Amino acid sequence: MNTPLAERMRPQTLESYIGQKHLLGENSVLRALIEKGMIPSMILWGSPGIGKTTLANIIANTTDRPFYTLSAINSGVKEVRAVIEKASKQDMFSGRNPILFIDEIHRFSKSQQDSLLGAVESGTITLIGATTENPSFEVISALLSRCQVYTLEPLGKLDLQKLIDDALAKDVFLKEKNIKLKETEMLMRLSGGDARKLLNLLELVVNNQGGEEIIVDNKTVKAIAQQNIAQYDKDGEQHYDIISAFIKSIRGSDPNAGLYWLARMIEGGEDAKFIARRLIILAAEDIGNANPTALVIANNTFQAINSVGWPESRIILAQCVSYLASSPKSNAAYMGINLAQAEVKQSGNLSVPLHLRNAPTKLMKEIGYGKDYQYSHDYPNNFIVQEFLPKEVANTKFFEPGDNPRESEMRKRLSALWGKKYDY
Repeated sequence: MNTPLAERMRPQTLESYIGQKHLLGENSVLRALIEKGMIPSMILWGSPGIGKTTLANIIANTTDRPFYTLSAINSGVKEVRAVIEKASKQDMFSGRNPILFIDEIHRFSKSQQDSLLGAVESGTITLIGATTENPSFEVISALLSRCQVYTLEPLGKLDLQKLIDDALAKDVFLKEKNIKLKETEMLMRLSGGDARKLLNLLELVVNNQGGEEIIVDNKTVKAIAQQNIAQYDKDGEQHYDIISAFIKSIRGSDPNAGLYWLARMIEGGEDAKFIARRLIILAAEDIGNANPTALVIANNTFQAINSVGWPESRIILAQCVSYLASSPKSNAAYMGINLAQAEVKQSGNLSVPLHLRNAPTKLMKEIGYGKDYQYSHDYPNNFIVQEFLPKEVANTKFFEPGDNPRESEMRKRLSALWGKKYDY
């Protein structure tokens, strides 16, 4: 039994595919395209183990297309061109547009991605790329404009439970064993929503028990997972746990831990740009206006490592990590935009107040566009009280300054200007 459980249970049809109802449910756009055989080039974006590779295989099987695969880790421009040439020749004989699946397409360099453009544009191949990173940052604009981007959502508890139930009931090996499934919380927690991790951990728990009855409960799962961490993470999925620990250490103002997890990523061969991008996000999300210089430092770090490269980039990253970890923290801007977006989703597209509208034409001025707007710079302290929100959400607070010296000053200034409206 050399084939892992996750591979043995890999779905082969749309009907057996678990999750992604927004893409593959009844009457969904992508499902309709697959069933009609009208497959656009696409980028599948989502976290590890939620079915990107499986979906690509199902698309090829359902549409009866020749299927070629490349891994961005060990393929260069030469390999890309060889596959495209092979696919174009097969297309001449089969009449069916081949699919080229590229796993971890975010690891492709610009030249490697450029080598795909002609074949994608001409329709020689239909590209399906899989990535765990935001395609807007990782895929060149010329290629991205020729692809549809589909975001795969993390698997929910019900999805994960179905994976477990199906494995116990249908797997050729597991269904022959006397397995008592008593608890699943630890299986789900340790897998982090990753289907491959979940099934590999379940198989690990089963294989590490002898006797006629096999018990699966939280205590057993935790003990076996801890004893076999190297085997459990043999495919490098610990990468995502380490970046999580890294971010949380900096957020928690612990520069020692931040540097330790940075060193783990450096020694593990992590992409410096991946680390730097996370630091830019953290600087805005977790520090924000408590220290606006943090975002400047993080952005300069990203620019610097693009100029310097390894191994010296480690010093630049270390400086940034220690600075961000030692900086005061605030998530006020992050929480503020979350609240504002939630309000927009709930209240819809409210009308812009007339006094705030632009009035480039005489007619617009006549019907009141821009009327009663007060130009702030015409008043003392460059400020005059007026309403800038739609009337339906007037006086709604989205931004609440954090409890730190800089944002305390913001709070005082806003309260002094606005009175009760910004009375925190």
